[in-house]
Amino acid sequence: MAELDIGALVFDVLGTLVDEPAGLRAGLRALDPSLDDAGTEPLLLLWQRHIEREQRRVLDGDRPYLAGDALDREAARLVAGAAGVDDPAAVAALALSARRLPPWPDTVAGLARLAERFPLIGLSNASRTALLGLNAHAGLRWHQALSAEDARAYKPDPEVYRLAVTVSGLPPERLLMVAAHAWDLRGAQRLGLRTAYVARPVGDPPTASDRFDLYADGLADLADQLDTRHGRKRSARG
Repeated sequence: MAELDIGALVFDVLGTLVDEPAGLRAGLRALDPSLDDAGTEPLLLLWQRHIEREQRRVLDGDRPYLAGDALDREAARLVAGAAGVDDPAAVAALALSARRLPPWPDTVAGLARLAERFPLIGLSNASRTALLGLNAHAGLRWHQALSAEDARAYKPDPEVYRLAVTVSGLPPERLLMVAAHAWDLRGAQRLGLRTAYVARPVGDPPTASDRFDLYADGLADLADQLDTRHGRKRSARG
């Protein structure tokens, strides 16, 4: 088992620490209480595809940078139109549902445990304003929360991961990027960060060709694995 000399943990937020689809489904049901699962899922997919497509257009240089909360407002207007709702207040409320996402059951306790041993850095494609709301609603504990807005880009652009390197003052190889999305971890690897995949019901699972440093079933498992690596390293020095 290879040793890891980790100085700080860098966490993806959307999907890794909070259940983004659950929060958006709640917003859709508030928009139209008559929606059942069959009606909600296509609207959720429409939202997700819009966000993914527009972030990709920004990354490809096909449109100027636009912060995540502005993309959420675009998605809300698109989805509300598809649902036949044209009330501006209802559309605004739907857009804000992207900030009211529930944490996964192990998130709050897992972050608290990991924060006893490591500086924790949140690194999200959410805007600064949206990230503040997300952190407050889900009860996320950070030593530093960074938005991709500060790089005027979106992950997996290397400039977003560079934000964590700059703030931590550590070389990339001493940062462990934690995410439920293999694409996110690949982006971090390209800048030299170490990587930990955490399995979630949503996300982007690794492929057979991916080689991440750690694979965990959840945050407790991640903490256990880091405890093992840390204990080994201390014994070797002792």
